[in-house]
This record gives sequence, C-alpha cells and structure tokens, in this order.
Amino acid sequence: MSGARKGPAVIIVGGGVTGLSTAWWLARAGADVTVIERGIVGWEASGRNGGGCTHYQSPLFLEEQRLWPQMDALLGYPTEYRRERIGIALTTGQLERSRRTVRIAAGFGFTATELDPPALRKLVPLVGENAVGGVHFHFGGHANPQRTVQAYAWAIQDLGGRILQHTDALAIRCNANRATSVETTRGTFACDELVIAAGPQTGMLAAEVGAHVPLAAARAEMIVTEPLPLMPIGGADGNGIYGRQTLRGNLAYGGGPHEWLEDHRIPPARPSTPLLRSLSRRLVELFPKAAHVRVIRSWAGIIENTPDGRPVLDRLTDPANVTIATMSSVGFGLSPASGHAIRDLALEGHCTFTDIDKLSLTRFAGLPPDWRETQGWLPLAAA
Repeated sequence: MSGARKGPAVIIVGGGVTGLSTAWWLARAGADVTVIERGIVGWEASGRNGGGCTHYQSPLFLEEQRLWPQMDALLGYPTEYRRERIGIALTTGQLERSRRTVRIAAGFGFTATELDPPALRKLVPLVGENAVGGVHFHFGGHANPQRTVQAYAWAIQDLGGRILQHTDALAIRCNANRATSVETTRGTFACDELVIAAGPQTGMLAAEVGAHVPLAAARAEMIVTEPLPLMPIGGADGNGIYGRQTLRGNLAYGGGPHEWLEDHRIPPARPSTPLLRSLSRRLVELFPKAAHVRVIRSWAGIIENTPDGRPVLDRLTDPANVTIATMSSVGFGLSPASGHAIRDLALEGHCTFTDIDKLSLTRFAGLPPDWRETQGWLPLAAA
C-alpha cells in the first residue's frame, strides 16, 4: 500500500469472491488490507459457478438485492450483472415448490409471478414441451463470475490494497488472545485483524487458532456450450442445475451431484466424466431445444459445505480479532452483502444492517464427529 496506513492492518486469507469483497469493503473504510491467496484470485469455485444472485433464504438477501444493481458503478468495472431470473419446473412437485418461493418473495416485498408453459417458452425459448410451468422472479439476477472477481481485485488495488497471489499461509501466530501475524511463503505479515475466508481450507486454518469449523469439500462441475441465440431472460434454473446464458449466447451451467473429497488432502479440481455426463443430461432435459449444441469446455472448482448448508460468518472471542467466513457453496451471489457483513464484524464487532446470529459457529456445538458419515458425504473410496 502506498503512503501512510490509514486504518487497522487487516490480513485476509483467501482470494475467492468472499475474501475479495471483504477486502474491498475494508479498503473503502480506510483499512490497510492484504489478501493472501495460495493460487490465483477466484480460480476455484468463485470464478467457476452459475453466477446467480438470488438467495432469498439468506439473512443477507435484502442487502444482496440492494447492492447488485449498483456494483458496476461502485467497483468501477463491469460484472455483467443482469436483473431478473426464471425458475423452470419439469414436474408438479417442482412447480409447487416454486409457488412457495413466490409467497416467500412477496413476504420480502418482491414480485414473482407464476408462468404457464406458453408464457415460460416465450421468455425462455429453449424450454421444451416437458416443462409444466415456472416462476418469473422480477428481482435477483445473475452476473459473470470471472469478470466480477476481476472487478473486485482491480477495485481493491485502486483503493491501495495488496493482493498476494501464489502465496501460501503457513501458520497463524497469536499472543494475549489476539492473532498477531500470518506466516506465509513470502514472509510474515503482522495484523490488527484477521479474516479467514479460504474456502475449503477455512477449517484447517481456523484450527490454527483453536476454532472448529465443520466442513466437507466437494468438486463442483461446470459446462459451457456453443453459442445460441440470446433468450429474453438469460438466467434460468431448474432440474437440479443452475446457470445462465452468457452475453455471447453460451449456456454455462453446473449443479447436480457432487464428488466428495477428503478435506486434509484436497486435490486440484479437474472435471470428472461421470458428473459431466449427468450435468449434460440434466441440461438437455431442461432445454430440449439446445440438445444439438456441443459442449465446448468444462471445468471444476472445489466448494466447501457446512453440515446444514448455511454459511458461517462469525467473529471469535478467542482470539478476539479473528473473523471466520465460509459461505457453504453460495458465496458468489451473496458476495456484495457478505463482504459488507464481514467488514462490520472486523471493524464494528457486529453486523450493522441485519441479524446474522444464526450464521454463528455456536450452532454446531455438540455436532457428532461422524456427521459426514451420517449424511453420506464421503469420498467414493470411503463410501
């Protein structure tokens, strides 16, 4: 950072979208921010997801919806955010769940309307005769994960923050109930505040300061097809998958079953043929009129999952200056709001705009050690 430090020195371990958003919010508040990332920012799940920005079941939802339409202007770089989204139902059961979503949205003051099959096909022409209906969300939306990650990174640097890529966090040093520094492959960095937002590595790093964060790592798959004519609304989900149509016309989709991984030796993320086959089949079922297009690329990212599938955003009491952040597979869309919340935890000690108590680590007190076995979240060899 050039010039004199204006605020507290904050180290953020993890250069995914949650860590980057946090760094941006902290830099805006005048903090001396350093992001430590073992690889390239956004290289794993943060830059490799469906780009959805519609998480109505989160306490961060209202802030997510307030911020996304402003993010291009706030960051100063494009995210390719597009408002509105479509939920597609292929069965009557899925349609009933979608109707419940309409009622939930209305409770927040947002509009979502049910679509019959002809109205659905008008907005999403790739849908076939197998669709029984859908929901048009007049809120939410989607953005380009790769562009968004880069926008955060550039905006952080514009504010004087540092991003150290290809830098491993080796150890966290503590003294008198506080984290004092982080040892890395590029030296030791002192800190006044520490944020651990390292995706699947969050649990291992939290253990360095005596905190237990139960996580299971999984490989998430994505595919991209050849371009197709642009649909009136490019964000459409259903059949257990999520994604969007890019501005160029490609279908970029992921979801479906995960391949569970061992936390202590997470391998590089590589596409897996059986999972890609399942994903391709689901996409053809969702969009029968796109069955003729070819998949032109695929990739995988490692995501972390808490036992109940909800994020953890919590400031520890010992050490008292450490904040833990893991978004449990929903980090991208919530990133503008989660970064704001983590900024508040680090600088104010609490979230200033909503109640996030149910996202604290205390909810896992008494969690049995075999919780992964109980839920069947095991690697294939162990299963």
